[in-house]
Amino acid sequence: MSVIVIGLNHRTTPVDLLERAAVARDDLAAKLQALGKREHVAEAVVLSTCNRTEVYVRATKFHPGIADVIDFLAEHSGVSADLLPDSLYTFHDAAAVTHLFGVASGIDSMILGEGEILGQVRNAWHAAEEAGTARQHLSPLFRHAVEVGKRARTETGIARRAVSISSAAVWLATERLGSLDGKRVLVLGAGKMGEGMAVALAGSGVAEVVVANRSPERAQELANRVGGRPVTLEHLPEALAGADVLLASTGSGETMITREQIEDIMASRPARPLLIVDVAVPRDVDPAAGLIPAVTLLDIDDLKAFVNASMDERRAEVDRVREIITAEVDRHGADSSARELAPLVAALHDRGEEIREAELERFAAKLRGLEPEAREVVEALTKGIVKKLLHEPTAQVKDAASGAEGESLADALARLFDL
Repeated sequence: MSVIVIGLNHRTTPVDLLERAAVARDDLAAKLQALGKREHVAEAVVLSTCNRTEVYVRATKFHPGIADVIDFLAEHSGVSADLLPDSLYTFHDAAAVTHLFGVASGIDSMILGEGEILGQVRNAWHAAEEAGTARQHLSPLFRHAVEVGKRARTETGIARRAVSISSAAVWLATERLGSLDGKRVLVLGAGKMGEGMAVALAGSGVAEVVVANRSPERAQELANRVGGRPVTLEHLPEALAGADVLLASTGSGETMITREQIEDIMASRPARPLLIVDVAVPRDVDPAAGLIPAVTLLDIDDLKAFVNASMDERRAEVDRVREIITAEVDRHGADSSARELAPLVAALHDRGEEIREAELERFAAKLRGLEPEAREVVEALTKGIVKKLLHEPTAQVKDAASGAEGESLADALARLFDL
């Protein structure tokens, strides 16, 4: 049997095909069960995100197994099975394990080191277990992949610092102030960017998040989501007067806060600095506000430089992540070989015990007159002989399990002892 992954992602496939190939969460169980019914598919896991759809299978036969998966993807996406392979990539056995570990570690993502993919790998594994399509082979593989993803993020800097504008705004504010603990943050704008910044504040230790937006309903919705407080734009000056940090991103196309407004606010709190991170284009805050004493104003150019520096740092960590993956792939190979070898070793020792008991039964008449103590000696002696006789072949095949000759030795052992 072979472990095979067949997939398509943002690098190999146009967006329209990615969308057609994506498997919705509500459809996943049914798709897994349909895949598991394919003739040459013994186990299956489907990993489907906005940037990739990958099918991992334990195939009973290599080429027919690949054909089964391609047919499945063709039927699901509505693309001809003859045309689909142009967009697909295929890996098997150690290469498939290496690919999965790389995906879980974030080095195969559109945004290098992003953290969301690790949860998506875990969810794909759990969904397959619930559907009954991930069992003795794929379940341990995906459990190991999650462990590798965690190790990569713990032992390297692949996930350090921010690489999206919204998260970078919060990270940059944290870096400038040393900490956001106890700070009051005003988020101006509740669109996609404002939502990203508000969500990124979670766990930062802020004392309060205030959300200001042109639509009161949207401000209320986002404030509820992050445990904050909504305000209307009419109350923006009062909210800003109480803020330590302003994160602005309305995208309104006009100046929302003037220099004069900031001057009035700072005059009422001269000893309390204000940090403004304005990611809107055009800018929400008058650039001249940055000239006011105790006001620090950062804009999109500052954030882009910060993101680029973050990405450079992450790229520098890729080789370290690959070293971890290589070591873990070797460990997975050894663990898998040991799991596959266990039934063979058990069968070998069962065969030895069968022969021992059969021989004792054959000589039962001659042994019948032995005293109980002598009988115990015979039992111990024959068990010891079988154990010592089988010890060396067992040890040799176990030692070779993860190497090139492991499979041939296991086959030879099975043939020699008729297992």
